[in-house]
Amino acid sequence: MRAVKAPRVDCPVTAKALDSEWVERFPGLSRLEPETKELLLTRGKIVTMPQKAVIFGPGNSPENMLFLLDGTVRVQQVSETGHEIVLYRINAGESCVLTTACLLAYDDYSAEGIAETDVQAAAVPRQMFDDLVARSSSFRNFVFAAFSKRITDLFLIIDEVAFQRIDVRLAHKLVELAKGRDTISATHQMLSVELGTAREVISRQLQEFQRRKWVELSRGTIKILERNKLEGLAKRSD
Repeated sequence: MRAVKAPRVDCPVTAKALDSEWVERFPGLSRLEPETKELLLTRGKIVTMPQKAVIFGPGNSPENMLFLLDGTVRVQQVSETGHEIVLYRINAGESCVLTTACLLAYDDYSAEGIAETDVQAAAVPRQMFDDLVARSSSFRNFVFAAFSKRITDLFLIIDEVAFQRIDVRLAHKLVELAKGRDTISATHQMLSVELGTAREVISRQLQEFQRRKWVELSRGTIKILERNKLEGLAKRSD
C-alpha cells in the first residue's frame, strides 16, 4: 500500500560551503574525474542536523543526495499500526540507499530517517545527481555499488525476521550492544524496534533470560551475568 502523503519533514538544517576535502572521505568519490569532483564541491553544500531530527519521512520526496560526513542516521519502517523496525543505519562515509532509490525512481520515501546523533552531511541537489548519473560512469558505478551492498544487507534482515528464532536474535543483539561491557542501557521498546517484533515478545524473552540467571533486568538497563551463555546462543545465528 502506498504511504499517505505526509507533511514535509520539519528538520532544523543549517548549511555552509563544502570543505574541499570531503570527497576524499568516500573511496568511490575520491576516484572520480577531476571535473566531476569540482562539480560536487562547487554545487553541493554541507548541512547539519541535530540529534533526534527527522531527516526524511513517508510521503516526502528527496531534494538532495546526502553523503554522511559525521554522525549516525537510523532508517526505520513504521506500519499503519505504529509497529517499527530498524532497516539499517547510515554511518560516516556512507550514503542512504533509500534516498538513492527514490532519486532514481522519482518516488517518495516509504520509511523515515532519524538522526541518532548530531549529523553533518554533504548535500548534492537532485538535478546534479541526475546529471552525474547520466554522464559520469565512475559516479554511476559508485552509486550502484553502494546500492547493491545495502540491498544485500536488507535481504539479510528479511531472513533474520522471517526465519531466525527471537531468542537467538535477542541474544545476538544484547552481545552486540554490550560491546564488552556488563551493563546495557536499553528499553524493551527499543529492542523491539531493533528486532522488528512486539515489545511484549521481547519482555517475555528477557524475563526468560533472567529466569536462567543470564541477565538481570532493571528499568532502562540490562545487566549481563552470563556472557558466555548469551554468546553461545547468539552463535546459532551464524
